[in-house]
Amino acid sequence: MGSTPAKPMPSALTFDLHAKCSTTKARASTLHLPHGAVPLPIFMPVATQASLKGLTYDQLRNTGCMLCLNNTYHLGLKPGQAVLDQVGGAHRLQGWDRNLLTDSGGFQMVSLLKLAKVTEEGVRFLSPHDGTPMLLTPEHSISLQNSIGSDIIMQLDDVIATTTPDAARMQEAMERSVRWLDRCIDAHKYPERQNLFCIIQGGLDLDLRRRCCEEMVARDTPGIAIGGLSGGEAKAEYCKVVDTCTSLLPDDKPRYVMGVGYPEDLVVSVALGADMFDCVWPTRTARFGNAITPHGVINLRTTTFANDFAPIQQDCTCPCCRPKTDGGLGITRAFCHHLASKETVGAHLFVFPKNYSSRVKLSLMSSIRQAILEDRFPTFLLEFFDKFYGSRLKSPQWAVDALRGVGVDLLQE
Repeated sequence: MGSTPAKPMPSALTFDLHAKCSTTKARASTLHLPHGAVPLPIFMPVATQASLKGLTYDQLRNTGCMLCLNNTYHLGLKPGQAVLDQVGGAHRLQGWDRNLLTDSGGFQMVSLLKLAKVTEEGVRFLSPHDGTPMLLTPEHSISLQNSIGSDIIMQLDDVIATTTPDAARMQEAMERSVRWLDRCIDAHKYPERQNLFCIIQGGLDLDLRRRCCEEMVARDTPGIAIGGLSGGEAKAEYCKVVDTCTSLLPDDKPRYVMGVGYPEDLVVSVALGADMFDCVWPTRTARFGNAITPHGVINLRTTTFANDFAPIQQDCTCPCCRPKTDGGLGITRAFCHHLASKETVGAHLFVFPKNYSSRVKLSLMSSIRQAILEDRFPTFLLEFFDKFYGSRLKSPQWAVDALRGVGVDLLQE
């Protein structure tokens, strides 16, 4: 593997750890970035191509969101680096005055594998737009992210599916990710205003993950991500990787688990010591007529809702559910059923109120954070699984086992 850089990297962030759960590994903290303070734990919405599907940026601001994602690979293709340089970065391009995190483009090695070839030099893609070839190297990835101007930038890593049976290829990808991090560090032009995060790789092999943690922590990047998950692996295996990695990471840096968005996954991952998450699932599932509630996901396309004139969620104070007499929209399940997957306004109604509540204290991650600060997170876990599954006794075995490992028994009476 590559040699450790000789000098520490400058940091454009500060990380204040406020509280730790006295039972689990959960943490409450604040991440101070160039475009404002970010309360952790956090779920970050994904605006892949500088646009969040179903929400305007004014609506996103009203949710209290302080950090969302763009994708380097897609912005590198369109509008392209020259336009980004001309306009002065993605903040100006999309009219977003809060923090941005950019994915390096490495995930496209998995999602666009038929169009990509990985070598030590980098990743050769065929553009999904017009089929033209593109070489994404660690240096080019960092150059693009420097032009985007994101507050957190990610190293280019060698990403392969966790379900691959090729152990040698998995080890190669882990070791190459370390070498590519060194190249990213050398190429990074603006460490005083953009924070480079390393990415832990190693698949489901816990020994590889431990080796990678040691190498990456030695590089002393401002933050650390756990990558290569949410690729079809069993949830129990996912939890083992997250638990193993967080136990080896320093307390004074943010920990980002990439590609995670299901509510139950977020709650368990926080208990295992993670701070930051992202996923396209909440906005995608909303666009297809699903509303995320504390009692599970409701599929409003189901015909049983055609004559249901109740709000999506009883006693919810979001703009969608709140009655008109209380200043809300008074939207019913019947109207949502009528709109689901048919009218564009449906995406706004489902995405805005249900996934990124305009009342920040009602959001899942804000509730988690408050529970940690008040040292009642184990009780929060029991209440969450009671609501989400109808009874915590119905919780999936992977969640039961993972939480038992950090001192919480969901099956206790």
